[in-house]
Amino acid sequence: MDSHETRDAIRASVRALCNRFPAKYWRTLDAEREYPHDFVNALTEAGLLAALIPAEYGGAGLGLREAAVVLGEINHFGGNASACHAQMYVMNVLLRHGSAAQKQRYLPEIAAGRLRLQAFAVTEPNSGSDTTAIETTAVRRGDRYVVNGQKIFISRVLQSDLMLLLARTTPRAEGRKKTDGMSVFLLDLRKAQGLEVRPIRTMLNHATNALFFENVEVPAEGLIGEEGKGFSYILDGMNAERVLVASEAIGDGRWFIEKAVAYAQERVVFGKPIGANQGVQFPIAKAHTALTAASMLTEQAATLFDSHQSCAAEANMAKYLAAEAAWEAANACMDTYGGYGFAEEYDVERKFREVRLFINAPVSRNMALSYISQHVLGLPRSFT
Repeated sequence: MDSHETRDAIRASVRALCNRFPAKYWRTLDAEREYPHDFVNALTEAGLLAALIPAEYGGAGLGLREAAVVLGEINHFGGNASACHAQMYVMNVLLRHGSAAQKQRYLPEIAAGRLRLQAFAVTEPNSGSDTTAIETTAVRRGDRYVVNGQKIFISRVLQSDLMLLLARTTPRAEGRKKTDGMSVFLLDLRKAQGLEVRPIRTMLNHATNALFFENVEVPAEGLIGEEGKGFSYILDGMNAERVLVASEAIGDGRWFIEKAVAYAQERVVFGKPIGANQGVQFPIAKAHTALTAASMLTEQAATLFDSHQSCAAEANMAKYLAAEAAWEAANACMDTYGGYGFAEEYDVERKFREVRLFINAPVSRNMALSYISQHVLGLPRSFT
């Protein structure tokens, strides 16, 4: 089976699974701010969340392009892949930088659904987008590290067994570069004594939290890769994250376009379908064009990632374009529906809230543009 056939087969599998979880399911979860346990369990049982795990560990052994199809199709169907997308991009950090012992210990359990790896703890209250300014520390004491500090906007902690954690093992001032001295740990949340999790209610159902670490102990074998090299490892995960989130945004955008087209054809005002009016047609067509371009760039970024080539520029551009295009599609759909777009039963307002997140996170559009300005165009760095 070639790559196109593989992706078509994955797309069909995801659609078949999503048919079991119609719009009412997501609408109810959104109203109650509940995590979609049944949906995530079904994805796991179908092997779809183990797409990136090598076959030798019980996974499908596929690439980022295939993982992008899974997440994009969930959103295209009307669901919300953010409930489980971290397992995809966090997986790359473990796959590319974890030890043989770590992979053997955790990957089969994750692939089988006996463990969930859904949490990725990087952002802090005082650092925001400046990851090098994180203040959470991990101090080596014998055969373990002791972690103290705070994290914020960390999703799915209460729904995970494992969490990837970035902390400083060397003070920033002591590093040759400000990116030195950070390390990545795989923390077993089931054994994390001294960790306080405070849920944060947001405008969308995202299961996000503030975390407080007080002398939380992590066994030394939880260190991923070399001590002090964690920033580069996280960048690998961030590039994968941007590609996957771009695919989710594109999936959302396609959902909005299809909803808008269908409604514009059936809604009759002044004796004709509103879709006959260029004022309705053109915004939908414009958003569709932008989504098509974003999809092509996302495919290119995923292909580069899978072939272990540099893809940071493409990943940032793809995420930027996809988020903008999806937001344009959301507004076109909302305008097409008019007042009905604000009614819960049509799901437009729910998806409208969900897709707005991609403009800001993960990586805001300004940070993406800053990267492109500096690293692609060669313009001076705009911040220190």
